[in-house]
Amino acid sequence: MDEALIRSLTPGVLTVLVRRGADFAAAEDAVQDALVEAVRGWPDDPPRDPKGWLVTVAWRRFLDATRADTARRRREDRVEEEPAPGPAPGVDDTLQLYFLCAHPSLTPSSAVALTLRAVGGLTTRQIARAYLVPEATMAQRISRAKRTVSGVRFDRPGDVATVLRVLYLVFNEGYSGDVDLAAEAIRLTRQLAASVDHPEVAGLLALMLLHHARRAARTAPDGSLVPLAEQDRGQWDTASIAQGVRILQAALARDRLGEFQAQAAIAALHADAPTAGETDWVQIVEWYDELARLTDNPVVRLNRAVAVGEADGPRAGLAELATLDDTLPRHTAVAAYLHERDGDLDTAARLYAEAAHKAPDLAERDHLVRQAARLNSRHRHGR
Repeated sequence: MDEALIRSLTPGVLTVLVRRGADFAAAEDAVQDALVEAVRGWPDDPPRDPKGWLVTVAWRRFLDATRADTARRRREDRVEEEPAPGPAPGVDDTLQLYFLCAHPSLTPSSAVALTLRAVGGLTTRQIARAYLVPEATMAQRISRAKRTVSGVRFDRPGDVATVLRVLYLVFNEGYSGDVDLAAEAIRLTRQLAASVDHPEVAGLLALMLLHHARRAARTAPDGSLVPLAEQDRGQWDTASIAQGVRILQAALARDRLGEFQAQAAIAALHADAPTAGETDWVQIVEWYDELARLTDNPVVRLNRAVAVGEADGPRAGLAELATLDDTLPRHTAVAAYLHERDGDLDTAARLYAEAAHKAPDLAERDHLVRQAARLNSRHRHGR
């Protein structure tokens, strides 16, 4: 049973049903029923045209559900209009499906869940496990999202930027269940890139590939975080890095800079450095300047302060940090790092301990606790 094939066909089958007049919620349910039947029957009797088979079965499931409705006249009209079995149409409406699942009326969490279900072809159970929530909770979230977008027609262009933010949210969830969401986000972004010619789509794909290339080096065997400067660069995936750089260069050549291209350029500079000490921090600061101009995001300015500290010295970084709101996430951790680089180990140890209490997850908290303990141990031993 080729699970990857089934998942790749899911969005195309769903959009065929919606184009034929099925509302989104009913169409999605019908497609899921067809997928269940495929899982049962294909291993023993695989169809010659998998997509056409899924479209036919899903449409029949939709009609079966429609017949149970009270609007008999409308039911009969749709039955009469049922297309004859045959090859599925070659039109790919996947892009419209992305837009629908990232509809502005949905919350980010609902948009992510609906995208994984309708475009990614994941089951509700897989999505629930990935997000560490009960299956019933995720089922309710997806049902609400489907109801929200059921009345939306495929007759107007969607917002690519919204779709990209949803995919970036998926990517940043990483791996937390039996589905690798980072790899899934890359797969979906590749699919989107094949459907739309947009430099920011390419920029996001490049960014994902460049970040994902460092995945194996990010954690030690005991599960603890390994900072970028301490990572074993021999563990980085050079093929993904090379592909990410090629995609980024092609996007930048179009001279339509966006935030994902700028982020990818920063990631590429890190990937290009043979050692942490050879990182071109001056160029990284320049890219952060571009990114800040594009987004006016305070977190970007926080990261820029770190880059300034590396390019111009820790005191320059601390001066930049002083201009930012100290309630920003990870502000205290950045202050600790810059104070350590400046030689003020007592202040750094205190700030690392304070940052640990504010850490967003257990792995980051443990890392900051170890940093504080390391500096306190140096102090006790007079080093």
